[in-house]
Amino acid sequence: MPTKPDCSVERLLWGQGYLQVAGVDEVGRGPLAGPVIAAAVVFSPTFKDSILPGLNDSKKLSALARERLSPRIQEFAQGVGIGIASNDEIDALGITDATKTAMIRAIRKLGSHVDHLLVDAIPLSTGGLPCRAIIHGDALCSSIAAASIVAKVARDGIMRKMDVLYPGYSFSQHKGYPTKIHIAALEKLGPSPIHRRSFAPVRHVLASTIHNGSYS
Repeated sequence: MPTKPDCSVERLLWGQGYLQVAGVDEVGRGPLAGPVIAAAVVFSPTFKDSILPGLNDSKKLSALARERLSPRIQEFAQGVGIGIASNDEIDALGITDATKTAMIRAIRKLGSHVDHLLVDAIPLSTGGLPCRAIIHGDALCSSIAAASIVAKVARDGIMRKMDVLYPGYSFSQHKGYPTKIHIAALEKLGPSPIHRRSFAPVRHVLASTIHNGSYS
């Protein structure tokens, strides 16, 4: 596996005549609260990896690096789309189908024709549109890595706003992931309106409330 993503796969597709290749990735499958967010990014066939030095899988970057890269990605990309599936949709559909819903919404938000999709790990049903699911795609393909950064920065921003709306949970700190601080707040305050009630730790708190009559 290369040490950082590049456009090797995109260039192969561009050479085959697929000129609008969208990389797609998501963030937020694991948290107990908040939405799952996907992004789709299209780079022009003239794009060079050197244009965005430091581009990498969002998980390998600091928050500061992601915040600096996201607007540059949107500046140099041919198209960027962001799709959201809410915590209520996650509870209704399940996290996998909600993630796919967010991805499809991101693709539709691109505002341009897409010839081919490159998706991080998750196979999508796209109505005949060519789609390749790539394991560790965010570490291999520049367009998927870019999508991972855009999605992460967008979701982090939403969770900082949720911290203001629902104080006490420290959403700006853990972004809804099941940290010790988050679990303690959940047990003390009970679920907020953005908690995923289908996720086991939240279900456990709700069940304890029904049994005991109050939060701890």
